[in-house]
Amino acid sequence: MKQIIFTIACFAVISTSVIAQDNKANNIDNSNIALDGYSPVSYADLALAQKGVKEYKSEYEKVVYYFTSSDQKNTFDKNPTKYLPQYGGYCAFGAYAGAKFRTDPTKFISKDGKYFLFLNNLELDAKQLWLNEKNHNKLVSAADGNWIKLSKTHN
Repeated sequence: MKQIIFTIACFAVISTSVIAQDNKANNIDNSNIALDGYSPVSYADLALAQKGVKEYKSEYEKVVYYFTSSDQKNTFDKNPTKYLPQYGGYCAFGAYAGAKFRTDPTKFISKDGKYFLFLNNLELDAKQLWLNEKNHNKLVSAADGNWIKLSKTHN
């Protein structure tokens, strides 16, 4: 496990210039669109990665979310905090390792009404690292603790 965390930390240092974010606690670009336009309701309620459309969008705390339908938009508007991504939409394994990483919106796990997004590129499949650990609750507990500090820092 220490080797995996060391690998993640090295990757974070090497790739900082590529994945730099603003100092907000949300994984968004200058457009303020969350989740690369994927629907948070689809992740949480359907365990699907579905691209939303701009006709169905909502803003919550200055972040824009897209949905697949007016029903999804209404569901989100009634209880937006239920549908927010864990760790501001940053990689869950990165939060566990103490770093912020951009994510691939199609790499996620939906569990207990929450969804966790993961980095995936040629060098690293963070979702697979998470699954290999086989103790979801332990990983979440550590990531939650790290996120308190990470959510306040610039990437």
